[in-house]
Amino acid sequence: MRFESKVVLITGGTRGIGRACAERFAREGARVVLCGRDAAVAARVAREIGANTEGLACDVTDASAVEALVAAVEAKYGAIDVLVNNAGVEKNGLLVRMKDADWDAVMRTNMNGTFHFCRAAARGMLRKRSGRIVNVSSVLGLRGQGGQTHYCASKAAIIGFSKAYAKEVASRNITVNVVAPGYTVTEMTAPIPDNLREELLKAIPLHRGAQPEEIASAVAFLASDDAAYITGAVLCVDGGFAM
Repeated sequence: MRFESKVVLITGGTRGIGRACAERFAREGARVVLCGRDAAVAARVAREIGANTEGLACDVTDASAVEALVAAVEAKYGAIDVLVNNAGVEKNGLLVRMKDADWDAVMRTNMNGTFHFCRAAARGMLRKRSGRIVNVSSVLGLRGQGGQTHYCASKAAIIGFSKAYAKEVASRNITVNVVAPGYTVTEMTAPIPDNLREELLKAIPLHRGAQPEEIASAVAFLASDDAAYITGAVLCVDGGFAM
């Protein structure tokens, strides 16, 4: 029960890694607020997770919507103790053929969404002089991947952003860390063709993909008091892929 009486806000919390994080924090006693684009889906997932979990709709690319959601959470539950920025999208395509709209969609969701929530949630954390922020990046932000320049750029930007922001808020006992998952078995990765999946697994020293719950364990660790002296760090949870 490491998070008993704590308020935890998770973006992209309706499926995959985000849902696994919500389930983990709820099991450890937190008051969890998860958000996604679809209000009905967010509410259903919250009901499925159980007591002390609420699902709300929010477009992370909309700064005013983010500000309103954070204000509503703080008015109802008090200042946010833990923020997990997990919302993200992935698109494939060679740079030479990439449309501006595709580039913008990935950057606005992955990077701008992280920025919007960090800015909005930090005010309450700064006032109470404590907080934990965990931003979900990707090992592809460290290694790169052909056909995903926009995705890799957005995930690399999250890492640089987090390291800089960690320095800004450290004096107020707020930590900012990054979890960088490798290949994880989720709905997002399900469309990968079998032949490509086999090649990917061969490149992973542990020869398997991560389960969302394994990523959630890393997120929960960095959000806990066990990691109180860790900030500005990037924790790769990738089966050794980034070595």
